[in-house]
Amino acid sequence: MDRNLSCTTTHLALAALSAIAAGVAACSSPPDDSANHLLPSSPASDEPPPPISGGTLMIARDGHTAVAADPDRDGVWVVDTDGGEPRAIPLARGDEPGRLVEDGAGRVHVVLRRAGELATIDVGTAKVLDRRAVCPAPRGLAYDVSLDAIHVACAGGELVTLPAQGGAALRKLRLDPDLRDVIVEGERLLVSRFKSAETLVVGPDGEVLSRRSLPWFTTNPAIDPDFRPSVAWRMVALPGGGAAMVHQRALTSPVVLAPTGYYQAADCDGAVLHSAVSVLPPASAAPRDGAELPTPALWQVALPVDIAVAPDGKLAAVVGAGNYTIEFVDLDTITSEDASGTCHFYKQWQHSNQPVAVAFTARGRMVVQFRESPRIEVIDIDTHDRVGIDLPGDSVRDPGHALFHKPPLSSRGIACASCHPEAHEDGHTWRFDKLGLRRTQTVAGGVLKTAPFHWSGDQGDLTHLMKEVFVSRMGGTWPGDWSVGLLERFLDSVPAFPASPPDDLAAVRRGEALFHDPQVGCATCHSGPMLTNNLNEDVGFGEAFQVPSLLGISARAPFMHDGCAKTLRDRFDPACGGDRHGDVSALAPAQLDELLAYLESL
Repeated sequence: MDRNLSCTTTHLALAALSAIAAGVAACSSPPDDSANHLLPSSPASDEPPPPISGGTLMIARDGHTAVAADPDRDGVWVVDTDGGEPRAIPLARGDEPGRLVEDGAGRVHVVLRRAGELATIDVGTAKVLDRRAVCPAPRGLAYDVSLDAIHVACAGGELVTLPAQGGAALRKLRLDPDLRDVIVEGERLLVSRFKSAETLVVGPDGEVLSRRSLPWFTTNPAIDPDFRPSVAWRMVALPGGGAAMVHQRALTSPVVLAPTGYYQAADCDGAVLHSAVSVLPPASAAPRDGAELPTPALWQVALPVDIAVAPDGKLAAVVGAGNYTIEFVDLDTITSEDASGTCHFYKQWQHSNQPVAVAFTARGRMVVQFRESPRIEVIDIDTHDRVGIDLPGDSVRDPGHALFHKPPLSSRGIACASCHPEAHEDGHTWRFDKLGLRRTQTVAGGVLKTAPFHWSGDQGDLTHLMKEVFVSRMGGTWPGDWSVGLLERFLDSVPAFPASPPDDLAAVRRGEALFHDPQVGCATCHSGPMLTNNLNEDVGFGEAFQVPSLLGISARAPFMHDGCAKTLRDRFDPACGGDRHGDVSALAPAQLDELLAYLESL
């Protein structure tokens, strides 16, 4: 197979999928760029909906009942895909429901991402049975039949096990931060990490038995564009063991200034990041077992927020929320040696509505959840029949939200939310030509109050930032002041990452005193409600950089403008910012621990 930069088409031998795609739209035609020109009209929602997280749909054990979390409207839908009226289960405003799972008794559990709780639902009566506090940032969950328990993976690093029938936690582990999805395989768990796309194998006693990283990706060794796995949006179990993960990959080679903008590379669709699906070995496999080859890139798939695997384990469907697509992937093809290091264009289904989640029924019918207007569609792969089920709910149309999630160029699968997933950041350090190393910065937690922007502080406000990044670097057209104002509204609605409660509150208080000690000097620059003076400072690198806010800092590893500190402790290494960046030379090791405890609590 040609390993050059030209994209190849897989031999996906499913004529039915071709017919379905052709029946909806030309599968290779990109979305109309005119949709990016948002017309001035009032947003339909009182406040912006939350950033898209995906993975909010499940099929119950009966094989046909779909249960869909609706984070935009703070509720859960129960839909019989064989027919019948959908039923709504309202939740509290601001809950932001996410992943769902069914237990052995038929109860459905859903994580409430902003409420920090696990809700238990009786699908038969469409009522909430229970709500339990679990952690500040719950993300993934799985049912463990042997324990009759629910495992909840939290972005703060907690892995909490709760009895399915209700009650206090059975176990609470503190693993690596940034946990995402969890899969039960016998006595072991597979737990993914969001920004690194790493997978932890956890044993029955809670010990991390191994850490698995995905291989890097190169399409043409002569040009040598390397892509590092990042942003694991979703990991799901495979029928025979192991898992399929849909994730992004970010360029590590230099990003060179080009006439049409920064954010392009000599690879696949020309973007500095792309989407991919990787097949992971079972939890019981030895650390080096399983495919070691990188899998093909998915061409022009923006924001791959969900993946579902058909009952036969051979076909996967990937949601491209950014460009309104469903991508069909042959899992046998992507794990072949000939497919490694290439860019594939698979069968695509283009839609005018925005998909956010996908699942398969027991009979192999594909079920897709759409967010605006709320809708479930059921597609029969064999007969090509399509059934649409509208879900009655208020519109959450918000042009600022749309501008953030949609690629400015339909020919490339990159949107603002690609580097800033869920309006935070991807953990990647870019290598910009002439600028050098630059760590992606968060855009959540009141970031507009920290202007000017960029590590160099060269962008005075969001208007200047959009003209530099969205237009000059990403190749988009100017959306207009009105749309940028609504983007500001959306960004201002996203809170900072919620820190996990400290183990030792007294240590945090002592660390806070050290933080404000003039001898240490942290509060000299990190002051005020946003913990920044909004200025550029030279902290020992020979160049002045913008002082970032410290709110939610525990979730933003690696640290510093060049990502030199993998942990907050590494930040105090002389090689990664010396005593000009806070003088901790006189602190005893225990005092440094207390200072770190305070920073992690912010």
